[in-house]
Amino acid sequence: DTTKRGIGMQCQPIVIKGTMYGVSPKLKAFAIDAKTGKELWRFDPFAHLEPMYHPSRGVTYWENGNDKRIIYAAGSFIYELNATNGQLVDGFGDHGKVDLYTGLQEGLDHDVHQQYVTQTTPGIIHKNTYVMGTMSTEGGDAAPGPVRAFDVLTGKLKWIFHTIPFPGEAGYDTWSPDSYKYNGAANNWSGLTLDEKRGTVYTGTGSGSVDYYGAERKGTNLYADCILALDAETGKLKWHFQFIHHDLWDRDLPAPPNLFTLKHDGKMI
Repeated sequence: DTTKRGIGMQCQPIVIKGTMYGVSPKLKAFAIDAKTGKELWRFDPFAHLEPMYHPSRGVTYWENGNDKRIIYAAGSFIYELNATNGQLVDGFGDHGKVDLYTGLQEGLDHDVHQQYVTQTTPGIIHKNTYVMGTMSTEGGDAAPGPVRAFDVLTGKLKWIFHTIPFPGEAGYDTWSPDSYKYNGAANNWSGLTLDEKRGTVYTGTGSGSVDYYGAERKGTNLYADCILALDAETGKLKWHFQFIHHDLWDRDLPAPPNLFTLKHDGKMI
């Protein structure tokens, strides 16, 4: 009973042209006829792997003509499925899946694979680019939480934005020296928002680790506790706003930024 272990159903299903796509508490992706409830297909990511259960808030959909795909995370992998039949898309990553540790080992002195990394909230797609955050712990064992983008067609890593800056990157001097080697988190776990017209993705980040203890990360700790506006195709930072400088109370941004148009001084902005 996954509910007793706090896993429960957190998925917000999506409906595309009469088909509902979602994720079960045991992380099985599914498609059902939205009108009748008839199951069309089901995919079990743990059919040949040790289960790693965690909350899942849904899936992401992509299509180009008759090529229709579902992307979602289960355990430490992103899976890409044929939206019509639920089969793995063989040309994506390693026969349909991409390791969520991709790009995280760079610059670290320890094996990042010993740290907890998954994805609980769906990523977002701009053209053929899948932009995503990750879920980690926020204790001393936290993995780094950069924002990353993968090619929808191939699964290859397209870009990575270090939320704990590396040497030479803006914001490096807002942390203790070499913080990127041992501090973690500062991750986007709550989702992203896309401005398709401008090609900008907006993401909120959480506190750096350790979330209730800041002596090992002196400074204002960019880009933890921030809204980031990133170029969706390159990952280049357009602007940021930091809500908490040197977080000591785990003041994560708990929801994606809301994007809307309003009238201000006679202009629509």
